Amino acid sequence: METCLTTGRLVLRRFTGDEADDLFALHNDPDVMRYLNGGRPIPREVIVRDTLPAFVRSGFFAAVERSAGGFAGWFHLRVPEGGAPDEPELGYRLHKAFWGMGYATEGSLALIDRAFRELGARRVFARTMAVNLGSRRVMEKCGLRHVRTFFEDWPDVIEGSEQGEVEYELLRGDWAAGHPA
Repeated sequence: METCLTTGRLVLRRFTGDEADDLFALHNDPDVMRYLNGGRPIPREVIVRDTLPAFVRSGFFAAVERSAGGFAGWFHLRVPEGGAPDEPELGYRLHKAFWGMGYATEGSLALIDRAFRELGARRVFARTMAVNLGSRRVMEKCGLRHVRTFFEDWPDVIEGSEQGEVEYELLRGDWAAGHPA
């Protein structure tokens, strides 16, 4: 897969290893992390030692705003450990300054398109907490449909986790119906 993807307002490029400060700021915003770890801070050494190297190795893209060149957040399109190779998971995390303006949808649509056009995906899926209405709305705008609500046993309970997690998916046939060859 190419290392860069350009949309109307974003450049999605592979992480280089120089984004520790950007990731630290993003992953330490309590609002951004609310539905992921309850908003608890993540130590810088964890970002440098674990998070950033994992992002560089796997299917994570730094999202950079084209007009100003600033770090907007990240997206991923990757097969989870033990998952089917033709079923990548879509994920995203953006700074609050980019919320509610269509950036998550824009980046997600570009990766979904790549998954089906270039990577031979049969299915693209995404998951979030049931109470994360903003993320669910992005999934729906991208054409993903709710397929299940499930409950996982998390070591640290966070507000809203009692309502479970949701999984959304878009199948190749449904995507192709809206994207003629």
